[in-house]
Amino acid sequence: MTNKPYLIFRINSSRYGVETFCVQEIFSLPNLTPIAEAPADIVGVVNLRGDILPVLDLNIRLGYEQLDYSLTDSIIVLESPEFRLGIIVNQVLEVHNIYQQEMTNELFYIQELNGSASHFIAGIGKVDADLIMLLNHEKLLCYSQNFESILGKRTLEKGEFTEKFSKKQLLFCPEATPEERAILRERAENLRQPTQKEDFTGLIPLAVVGLNNEYFGLDLGIVREFTDIRQVTPVPCCPPHIVGNMNLRGEILTLVDIRTVLNMPILEMENSNNIKVMIIKMDDLIAGVTVDEVFDVMYLQPSQILPVPTAVHSANREYLRGTANYREKMMSILDLAKVFQQGDLIVNEEV
Repeated sequence: MTNKPYLIFRINSSRYGVETFCVQEIFSLPNLTPIAEAPADIVGVVNLRGDILPVLDLNIRLGYEQLDYSLTDSIIVLESPEFRLGIIVNQVLEVHNIYQQEMTNELFYIQELNGSASHFIAGIGKVDADLIMLLNHEKLLCYSQNFESILGKRTLEKGEFTEKFSKKQLLFCPEATPEERAILRERAENLRQPTQKEDFTGLIPLAVVGLNNEYFGLDLGIVREFTDIRQVTPVPCCPPHIVGNMNLRGEILTLVDIRTVLNMPILEMENSNNIKVMIIKMDDLIAGVTVDEVFDVMYLQPSQILPVPTAVHSANREYLRGTANYREKMMSILDLAKVFQQGDLIVNEEV
């Protein structure tokens, strides 16, 4: 079965997907500089490390009304060999492999709506009970690239704003409070700073998740995907850390709660509406691990990993590889392979 990985995100109450290979990066919404004479859906530009990045409001492009922006919104940067474009989304959800048989590319209104938003929707995908609007990133980038010819390519040269446009009395996100505006400006300033060239050899890739209001970093190499909890079937005669079985696109996975190994209160399934599942693969083992939240993917230098303080996680320090700073708090780096191998999580007995 052929499949493609899609980044799934939410705009208003709808879910959209875009192929992951064209996603360059994701960051929190910064302050944008509106540009006069730009199309209505190009709501501004931002200086992204010396490159001027046009930012598109996909909601407007697809024919809906513009919504108020929020500090919790994000920008997904799409790229082609010739052009980069940011799109504003309300929430970045997860990456899903969508199989060919779970997609339809035959939209009944395509021929009737010639020249409309249908050009930017490549099809519809099914992810469990959700329908995902799949974007045609090539047409979206091609359309938006015409923005350069509207203002003149010189205006969009690296690191340059012409005085004509930078001094226009236009305001992005006018409903923002002074405190929110200060945060937006700080984000824009951070994005403007050039990235120092680093040697990425030896960096440790981590997925950052939340368990009981604590941050944990896990080896990204064993993480296959993240998804929401769907219908869970309890497994009789199993210990409490076995949450049950879940059907994920025809594959039956056992859900495991690792909180017992970490001496944390176990997950109550009646409070599992917002719980995520991290699908892991270690050798022949494929399982789902329940987590409260998926925060980030990051890369650490080995020198950034600190020893586990004596007073912290004293009962389960054997499962920790160390700690690191994350969001002004301490993140514990979990050896998940060791948790499964030595934490008595695997049930091999036949019932």
